[in-house]
Amino acid sequence: MAARKRASATTATGTATDTKPSPPQTQDTTTQIDPPIAPPKKGLIFKLCLFFSIPYFYLLFQHYKIEQDLKRSILINAFLSVAGFFLTQKMIPVASRYVLKRSLFGFDINKKGTPQGTVKVPESLGIVVGLVFLVLAILFQYFNFTADSNWLVEYNAALASICFMILLGFVDDVLDVPWRVKLLLPSIAALPLLMAYAGHTTIIIPKPLVSYVGQEVLDLGWMYKLYMGLLAVFCTNSINIHAGLNGLEVGQTVVIASAILIHNIMQIGASSDTEYKQAHAFSIYLVQPLLATSLALLSYNWYPSSVFVGDTYTYFAGMTMAVVGILGHYSETLLIFFLPQVLNFLLSVPQLFGFVKCPRHRLPRFNPETGLLTGTRDGTLINFYLRIFGPKSEKSLCIHLLLVQ
Repeated sequence: MAARKRASATTATGTATDTKPSPPQTQDTTTQIDPPIAPPKKGLIFKLCLFFSIPYFYLLFQHYKIEQDLKRSILINAFLSVAGFFLTQKMIPVASRYVLKRSLFGFDINKKGTPQGTVKVPESLGIVVGLVFLVLAILFQYFNFTADSNWLVEYNAALASICFMILLGFVDDVLDVPWRVKLLLPSIAALPLLMAYAGHTTIIIPKPLVSYVGQEVLDLGWMYKLYMGLLAVFCTNSINIHAGLNGLEVGQTVVIASAILIHNIMQIGASSDTEYKQAHAFSIYLVQPLLATSLALLSYNWYPSSVFVGDTYTYFAGMTMAVVGILGHYSETLLIFFLPQVLNFLLSVPQLFGFVKCPRHRLPRFNPETGLLTGTRDGTLINFYLRIFGPKSEKSLCIHLLLVQ
């Protein structure tokens, strides 16, 4: 994560004991204006859109016979998501000027010792993605849900949890709360979802484990809601701690969200159960806006990053994916998509729980002469990968980790 620096009140207004009047300003006095952020990397986003959309829309239109009403709802949601992509791209430069005015900026630690390491990078731009996402999700209700819809209560509960997490994430960005509090925030944000949940409490056992468990479907009862709360805590914090490289936080979200969409279409096409199809369609309705707005953010956050996403985005993205996994009834499959994050969490356990000293930034060591990152002994997947495969540039390392994802 980037080191954050804020202007002090005394430097902005002078000391309280200074009673002398200020000298009159002359025309030679100028106001320092921060340069605008770099333009979005549209070529990268276009390639990613082609890579992920071709298999997705092939499954939707060609491979499976999906009901027209369901396909229509998915397409309406997709059009809203595309509009959200362009809106997010337009809003990020505007929001970046405001956060710079409020001294919400950071310096890129992985470029320390180079001219890029002294540039003020606007932080907490995940708030833009979260707000656009909520607007899209609320507008979509007009096209898809009726007042007596069985899914409307859970849909609004999901939005309440996501909104709560965006708020708590932004509070974390501003106040910089300690780690023990970070672990509790998702539990609080998940309360609307847990209270409104009225679905089944069973999980499908993965096929390789059926012979050991003895049944294909396991009823957890009251433990399922406890499991949902723990899943929300894990997803939000796992995105947050597998971070520190330009584009990594948003990139892993894009990869996981794309996998979720393809998984949902496959489940809808292969099933004849209407309720089961609606559960996976519910997931698509939330993940398509997440993917579109995240791609817009990635166009600014990819190496070299011109904005930082902040804890606002990592919490928002993690909570959104946890919500769709729970209400879409594929939470065990979601954990398979999160395998790199699971490994990163296991490597981080000794430091997160205080068994080993945990520095503020568990980033690799940057060599300004070679421009390469070298792994340290800190327990993160980033450092573990560098210790195995050797030093790499920041951009190359991020691409490798996203290929692993």
